[in-house]
Amino acid sequence: MLGAVSKTVKFLRLKMSKTTSSLPEYPAVMEMNDVGSTLDLQLMAEIGDVTRFTYCGALTAFTDVDPRKNDSRQHVPKSIHTTKKDSQNLRKTLFQIMDSLIKHSPADDAVYTFMDRKRAQGEPYYVYMTAKANKFLRIYYGRVKEYMASLEVEQ
Repeated sequence: MLGAVSKTVKFLRLKMSKTTSSLPEYPAVMEMNDVGSTLDLQLMAEIGDVTRFTYCGALTAFTDVDPRKNDSRQHVPKSIHTTKKDSQNLRKTLFQIMDSLIKHSPADDAVYTFMDRKRAQGEPYYVYMTAKANKFLRIYYGRVKEYMASLEVEQ
């Protein structure tokens, strides 16, 4: 049974790779970080077409890693929970990417440096992981949009 499951997983990964490699943003995403091709493919599949988002805040809102607004002027909470409306699979993929960045600890990575600074400030785990996912998505959005714009200029 384990062999059959392993073959199925391998087949699905190859199919995912083949499908996503035809996407125009594939080269930009694959060179973006050293997380690994499986998580990068999952991220592209979960986000879909980045050009449908008009700005990076729309992508973070879609992913629900943006902190919700706190309109209370009387209570100042230590942290504000995220909205968590949709995109469970996308958030899970993002947290796996963030966990991978923690394990690899790339000192030259902007997202890891940001997260390390938040950890040093004493922020709770979920707060710095969400902030890091938010920053990662902003960088992802910028790089993919820049790459897509360069493709349009070449044509």
